[in-house]
Amino acid sequence: MRDNTGFTLIELMVVIAVIATLTAISVPNFLAYLPNARLKSAARELYSNMQLAKMGAIKQNTDWAIVFDKTDDKYQVCSGKGGDGLWSGTDNAVEKTVVLSDYGSGVAYGHGDATSAIDSNFDDEITYASTPNVFIVNSQGTSNAGYVYLQNISNKTFGVGTLSSGVIMLRKWTGSAWEE
Repeated sequence: MRDNTGFTLIELMVVIAVIATLTAISVPNFLAYLPNARLKSAARELYSNMQLAKMGAIKQNTDWAIVFDKTDDKYQVCSGKGGDGLWSGTDNAVEKTVVLSDYGSGVAYGHGDATSAIDSNFDDEITYASTPNVFIVNSQGTSNAGYVYLQNISNKTFGVGTLSSGVIMLRKWTGSAWEE
């Protein structure tokens, strides 16, 4: 009698063919999913950083800000103005710096395929106007109103922003409207 344990060459080839087929089907789907997941992650982190600034301002009883730098596709969470007394200066007390290109998949400031703004207009993709491109929250948790628009290489778009009451919102462009 022969010992028939193990796999035959045909069984092994069938298993390899099944794995190759599943890989061929799943890889393109994953590659299409990845840019949108990275954009969503960037938008959620901005939302969280706005919450961080709000909580920091309340806790420390002082103004905090997020200073947006459209030129370099980054922003900084700041707990204090620098010696020049301006948020737009380069000497702020920086708690955190986020570089949008670190997400990959072309995540940057922009409104992608969105055809209407959440508030009045897209401006330069950052609509905080009282101090250009700066979200400021005071010790009571209220802030200036505005939005920041983020896009990816697929032109998908998220808008993250605040009302003057301090309410922070995250919205996604669905192709025809903004959805919470």
